[in-house]
Amino acid sequence: MSSAEPDVAAPDAAQRSLRLFVFALFFVFGGITSLNDVLIPKLKELFTLNYGQVMLVQSAFFAAYFLISIPAAAIVTRVGYMRTAVIGLLTMTAGCLLFVPASSSGQFVTFLGALFVLAAGITIVQVVANPLISMLGRPATAHSRLTFAQAFNSLGTTIFPYVGSILILGSLARFDTATLTGRALTVYRSQATQVIGHTYLGLATALAVLAGLVWLFRNRLVEARSESPTLRHALALLHNLRFAYGTACIFLYVGAEVAIGSLIVSYLMQSNVLGFDQQYAGKHVPLYWGGAMVGRFIGAYLLRVFSPGRVLASAAAVVMALLLVSANTAGPVSGWSLLAIGLFNSIMFPTIFSLACEGLGSRAAEGSGIICVAIVGGAVVPLITGFTADLVGLKAALIVPALCYAGIAGFGIYARRPWSDANGGAR
Repeated sequence: MSSAEPDVAAPDAAQRSLRLFVFALFFVFGGITSLNDVLIPKLKELFTLNYGQVMLVQSAFFAAYFLISIPAAAIVTRVGYMRTAVIGLLTMTAGCLLFVPASSSGQFVTFLGALFVLAAGITIVQVVANPLISMLGRPATAHSRLTFAQAFNSLGTTIFPYVGSILILGSLARFDTATLTGRALTVYRSQATQVIGHTYLGLATALAVLAGLVWLFRNRLVEARSESPTLRHALALLHNLRFAYGTACIFLYVGAEVAIGSLIVSYLMQSNVLGFDQQYAGKHVPLYWGGAMVGRFIGAYLLRVFSPGRVLASAAAVVMALLLVSANTAGPVSGWSLLAIGLFNSIMFPTIFSLACEGLGSRAAEGSGIICVAIVGGAVVPLITGFTADLVGLKAALIVPALCYAGIAGFGIYARRPWSDANGGAR
């Protein structure tokens, strides 16, 4: 990171409490995002969708990153990190509440609308969290600190899908929708989706409480206000090749990670993989995200010892190998090699983010906004993967995320040396 002082400050004791607050944000938005992996197989069943159609869940969700990220960065520069976090949490609360009327309607499109609003709030919170955790400590350890914070994100993605698979997949698997038609099918969809609404209503309550707590601590961080950047000014950061390449890799990484996570349940249910039923397959989703949690705690140490770029390139190469193994084997080897990808995904997002943002200094919020736009990869790559799966099957469709990881490995090699002023970092 830049040697320039960030435009935030806090005493050491306040920094420690603020880190805990940021860890909580990572836990919450990671966990809620991962619930999509449980929603997808259930909505696919209820609304008799193919893989391409049901991936609209991820498209609606991650499209918010494309539309909201830069405005969120402008809000940060205008009102500060803590107040922006409250805005994000309240927007998330509104999104969760929208699941109640969506469930009552029994219409797929209403779920997409609720997911978009929920994701808009998550986008705002993520624009706050990533640069803030980098600033709350020594610049030299920013890579490791962000990776450690992302471990709490993975803790959320491990816990939420397991609970969600019990609440959503287990309690709804009572009828075969293929045997229902007309009004009977409409009534069943409305009744069956009520449990989804109840689940998100509980989340809305928790988010409202968290927003209230953050508001109480809003003055703990002393921030220098600045004028909101224009879109043109913010996009000028892309003239920095390192930042631009890193932003592209966020697009590739999030897209690949989400595509794999979205297909795990269906993948493990295949007779030539593990042949699990829907609920049991859903309970294995936390192993994918749990691997990322374990890997991030390990990675927080490794990134202090080895070049972050080299660690990133090595992890991407291993994931490509695991995808190759999974696509060309059957039975437990095929299933477990796919689940193992989570372990090596672990360090990728925080490492790409921190490598891309090295040298941005006081423009960190702008950089975070642009990088969060790239999270729209979660809307695009899963859709491509889903349509590919409809054409050639799930195993062959793994070529799509494999190509994404090839690009990430290239960035790790490119960024293996530390940033310096000689590299022309944007300021």
